[in-house]
Amino acid sequence: MDQHQVMERLNRVTKKVNFLDAVIDQPEESILFNGELKTHQFTISKKIDKADSFLPRIKGEVSPLAKGSLISLDYSFFPSTVFFLSFWGVITFVLTVLFLAVFQDWKLAALSTMAGMANYGFAFWHFRRKVKESQLLFHSMMDLKAGRGAP
Repeated sequence: MDQHQVMERLNRVTKKVNFLDAVIDQPEESILFNGELKTHQFTISKKIDKADSFLPRIKGEVSPLAKGSLISLDYSFFPSTVFFLSFWGVITFVLTVLFLAVFQDWKLAALSTMAGMANYGFAFWHFRRKVKESQLLFHSMMDLKAGRGAP
C-alpha cells in the first residue's frame, strides 16, 4: 500500500476522541483505535472500555518506498503513567535513603528498594503484554503478516 492507502485505512478505524467532552458517543464496532491522524503521521491507542494504565500510545510514521510504504511504530507509556512511575520511583528512593541514613535499618531500606523495583517490573511486564495486543490488532487491521513468527 502507498502512504495514502495506509492513512485511509487507519482513518476508517480511528476515532478522534476528546476526553473532556460531556457527550459520550455510542460505541462503534468498526472503530479499533482512538487517536489523531496527520498527513503521514499518527498517534493512536487501542480503543478500550475501561481505564488501563499500561495501554501503549503508538506513534507512527508512514514513509514512501518504491513499491509501497514503510510504517514505523514507536510504543510508549502515556505521560500520566510516566509521571506516576517516576513519582513512586522517587518516593521509594527517598524512603531507601531515609531508612539507611536516619534509621540505619537495612531491612526496611531493602524492602523499599525491592518495592520500587517490583513496581517497575510489574509496570513493564504489563506494558509489554499490552504492546503485543496492540501490535496484533494493528497488524490484523493492516492485513500484515510481518513481525515475529510471520511465515
